[in-house]
Formats: sequence, structure tokens, C-alpha cells
Amino acid sequence: MALSPRCGAIRACRRVLERAFSLRKVHSIKDMENTLQLVRNIIPPLSSTKHKGQDGRIGVVGGCQEYTGAPYFAAISALKVGADLSHVFCASAAAPVIKAYSPELIVHPVLFAEGGNEGLSSNKTFRALSSDSPSAVDEVEKWLPRLHALVVGPGLGRDDVLLRNVQGILEASKARDIPVVIDADGLWLVAQQPALIQGYQKAVLTPNHMEFSRLYDAVLRGPVDSDDRHGSVLRLSQALGNVTVVQKGERDILSNGQQVLVCSQEGSSRRCGGQGDLLSGSLGVLVHWALLAGPEKTNGSSPLLVAAFGACSLTRQCNHQAFQKHGRSTTTSDMIAEVGAAFRKLFET
Repeated sequence: MALSPRCGAIRACRRVLERAFSLRKVHSIKDMENTLQLVRNIIPPLSSTKHKGQDGRIGVVGGCQEYTGAPYFAAISALKVGADLSHVFCASAAAPVIKAYSPELIVHPVLFAEGGNEGLSSNKTFRALSSDSPSAVDEVEKWLPRLHALVVGPGLGRDDVLLRNVQGILEASKARDIPVVIDADGLWLVAQQPALIQGYQKAVLTPNHMEFSRLYDAVLRGPVDSDDRHGSVLRLSQALGNVTVVQKGERDILSNGQQVLVCSQEGSSRRCGGQGDLLSGSLGVLVHWALLAGPEKTNGSSPLLVAAFGACSLTRQCNHQAFQKHGRSTTTSDMIAEVGAAFRKLFET
């Protein structure tokens, strides 16, 4: 039976992809080790001659009244991986809670919201503060020259005013050429307005299964081909202008629209809220290091793709080690406690 032109084109495309990117081999042990070596190449050596901030100043945009754990997990993971300073730009109601989690984070209560997730629209003092103070975009923009990368979305919520603020922050970050990692409700915003990151090749999106389906449908106007995860991630990246996409799952599929990688580092069967925040926070640091190192240290591969592979591998290794100790009761806090040992095992031995 003759193939329809569309089916024939799809099959031809898959054959080309398999030849060009060795899709059937990307998760082999040899390929995994080769890519891990590229990650090792971008990691800056520790030195007593460095000053505070030189190895990374990372900002996390997220945190509302309901969701305070996610921005904390992302920001503390950035510090654990090796950033020198970690900032959290959150809604006012979230700031005292996040400060209480850790004295090591710099917390800015600047993401004002009206109603919605904060539940404070009836508070006259809060409304006055929101209207009389400089805008959230202005407040965050003052800090952008001091930051090496921004992680947008952990614990953000979907308050309309807050999301409009985040839209402005993303525009300001792009204008300054700052790398951005977008996760969680940051991806919800991108799905509503894909033009926000269209063609911005210093952006990395880290969707889970549901977030990926929503993004794919918003950008490509059709359902994901569940039998072709590699091709689906590649097509979404290309449609967004070669923005790096990391689809999290049983295996993490990564693409920058030109190359496809698969991370199958052993993790565990335990899933708990917060693992994606560990990934996004560590990715913020690794993106900074990779761009600083440049393509000569990544053997010509995309620095952002190498950074993403490193963050996926690290998150999975943390999950594996924590599960060995805690089994079914493993939580993200247990995983974060494993960052140092997992980092040494993957990248320093």
C-alpha cells in the first residue's frame, strides 16, 4: 500500500535523524561516559585565589503563599552544586518562610500579586505596598547585572499579576543576554505565550510529561507522538527556534534542535515533589559554567545541552543514592543531602 506524502516524509525524517544523531545509540554506556566527560570539562576548579561570586550568582524567580518549598529547593541546590550566591525573588507572603528554611539564601520579597495564590487582596496595607512600590520587574532588573543565570518558575503559582511580572522579568533578562532555565509554572506561562522565548537560545525548558504535552500542543498545534519521544523533543526545540528542551521522564530526552541526547543515569522508582527543583537549580549553575567554558571545552557540542545532561545525571544520581538509604520514604531533602557525594562520584572521580 502506498504511503501518504505525510507518512513518507515523517519516516524519511526519522531515517535522517537516526543517521545524523545516532538516536538508537545515544543512551549507550560509552556515549553516557563521553558526555559526562564533557560535563567534567566545564566545571571550574576550586581555587583560593577566586573571589566570592566568581563561580556563580544564581537567581530563582518563584515562590508564593502556597509554594515555598520549590524555590528553596532550587536555590539551595544551586549552592550545593557550587554557586557562590543564590537569590530568591518571591511573593511577599513566601519570603519569611523561605528565609526561615535557610540563612544562606538571599531573599527578595518583590513579586507582588493581587489576590489569586497570595490570598491577600483584601489587605489594605498590602495593596498600598503593591501600588506605591516600584514594579516587580524594576526591582528584579536592578539585580540582573549581578546574576549569571536565572531559574524561573519553581513555586511560582498562576496569579495573573504575578505572571505578568514574570513576563517582564523574562523580557529584561533576554535584553541582557542572561541564561534562563524555565520550569514548573514558568512553563505554563511559556505555553500561553511561546513568543516569550522564541529563538532565545540561552533558554532551557525542563518540562515533565504533562508540561511537555501542553507546550507541544501550544507550539505545534497537535498531540505528541508518544511512540517517538526523541523526534517530539527535537521538533519542539526546532519550532521554538532551537531552544534547549529537556523532557523529564523514565529517561530524560534532551535536544537543542540539532542534537538529541538521552540521559539514562540510574535513579530509582521513587518519585516525590521537588526533584525537578533540584534539577533546575543545579542546571542554572551548570549553564553558567558551560557558557563560561565555551564550545572548545564541550568538543563543539552545545554548552547548554552539556549542562542539561550534567544536571539530569546529577539529579538521578542523588535520587539513586538517597533511595539506597531511605527507600520508599525518600524525599527531596534527602536527595539534596546527597548532592556533594553524587557530584564527586560523577564529575570528580
